[in-house]
Amino acid sequence: MILEDNGKPDWKAILEPGHGTTGQGGSAVEGRRRDVVCFSHLRWDFVFQRPQHLLTRFARKGRVFYFEEPVRDKACAEPRLQMAAREAGVMLLTPHLPADYSEAKTFAALGELVDGMLSRWSIRDFVAWYYTPMALPFTSHLKPALVVYDCMDELSAFKGAPPSMAEMEHRLMARSELVFTGGASIYAAKKHMHKSIHLFPSSIDKAHFRKAREGGPDPDDQKSIGRPRIGFYGVLDERLDRDLVGALAESRPHWHWILLGPVCKIDPSSLPRRPNLHYLGRKDYANLPRYLAGWDAAMMPFAHNDSTRFISPTKTPEFLAAGKPVVSTSIRDVVDPYGKEGLVHIADAPEAFVAACEKALAQRNNRSWLAKADRFLSKHSWDATWSEMDGLMAAALGARAQGKGRAAHV
Repeated sequence: MILEDNGKPDWKAILEPGHGTTGQGGSAVEGRRRDVVCFSHLRWDFVFQRPQHLLTRFARKGRVFYFEEPVRDKACAEPRLQMAAREAGVMLLTPHLPADYSEAKTFAALGELVDGMLSRWSIRDFVAWYYTPMALPFTSHLKPALVVYDCMDELSAFKGAPPSMAEMEHRLMARSELVFTGGASIYAAKKHMHKSIHLFPSSIDKAHFRKAREGGPDPDDQKSIGRPRIGFYGVLDERLDRDLVGALAESRPHWHWILLGPVCKIDPSSLPRRPNLHYLGRKDYANLPRYLAGWDAAMMPFAHNDSTRFISPTKTPEFLAAGKPVVSTSIRDVVDPYGKEGLVHIADAPEAFVAACEKALAQRNNRSWLAKADRFLSKHSWDATWSEMDGLMAAALGARAQGKGRAAHV
């Protein structure tokens, strides 16, 4: 195995066992200074979302190792693990494998890389935190203090999902003491599968997105775009209703429709093209409020398909925190609670969606609506979500220490 450092962080400070712990007075997880080793299908640098919000909070208290899916590299002669420091001291670990490795050789190589990582950094008493069940074949031999599965989506329904995804998820459920779910729909679908499964819907970094309410200069690639502007950010993939987006742009040629985000799993040429459709590409999380500040309303034109059946869009509370009226298709976790609370306009057909956008544009200076949105958001934060999760983990560790073992799976 080859370990390869990328960049020049203060490795000693970051990776010293006990990094960032507060000593006495913390939670059970903090007090025992357990490391967290996360296995994820998502690239850390791709889009800043739920894993980054939660794991950077872990990293304030201890060491966090984020193990990504492998990169297939034609120039790679033997497996290697690339390391880089990220926000809050999270250690990003990216395995690189020869492009011609079979599935069996891939799992064997990844297992060796994981074992090498644990040995090199003296990771012994740790929490194994999973975002992908497909990490199980190369991590099932590990003996963590606690196994947590944070189920964000129904991954088996995503385009290109491995056929064994559902089976792997059942096995991961059996191995986990705790299962967290990222929305009400996915919770309802999974709650019968585990005795200790908990609903933690998308939360919000209010301070970050409220910056959009302060206004400020437009980013260079947005400042020449006319008004009104209706915007969206997120990954542009099979979840985006491209037909709807095209129909909206055609229906209101004098309105401007802005979409931020990388294009994945779909042919970029399949995106509708019109002069009033503006694809500005991926933007850093830090810069999103600058773009939002220049929008008149926000939209979530999600398609209705297997990939969107269980989604709980993080951007819903983010748009509201930015003070932007929102129009969404009838995604279940948006309809309830945001639609039912009168915070988001819901529409599906192009004509109805345009009519809802007209209402949203008229809502821009509606102080009573904004105050209602703020009251709703006041109940939610990533800090609160993390604190509740931390409490559940402490209780699970305590139960295990008392010999109650892993009894959560049904």
